[in-house]
Amino acid sequence: MNNNDFYSMDRLIEFGLGVSIAKQMVNCMNQGMQNMHIPGSMQNVQPQQPSIFYVAIDGKQAGPFNESEIIQLVSQKKINKNTLAWTPGMNGWQEIENVPAILKLVALAPPPLKTE
Repeated sequence: MNNNDFYSMDRLIEFGLGVSIAKQMVNCMNQGMQNMHIPGSMQNVQPQQPSIFYVAIDGKQAGPFNESEIIQLVSQKKINKNTLAWTPGMNGWQEIENVPAILKLVALAPPPLKTE
């Protein structure tokens, strides 16, 4: 056997060392991945509480309404973006266009059905 042959002792030792180093690298990376902290991964996801809303209809407080009821009121044109609304956590009554939680519902309401 000559020294340039794949099966020479030097080549086999190099190959064995290479495999050993690769195995150590893989083990080190696996251990690092197992010890990695992912922010928020240990926190339990809290179920979202149903949203309740109050609105002013014809100058009077009405509610509480859930999201589907708000969409119905929009479809029935009883409320619009200028209607005053309040939801728990707000300091006071505001127009719906300034309340993102309700404004998104206005955007989800289907347009009126036109029959011709």
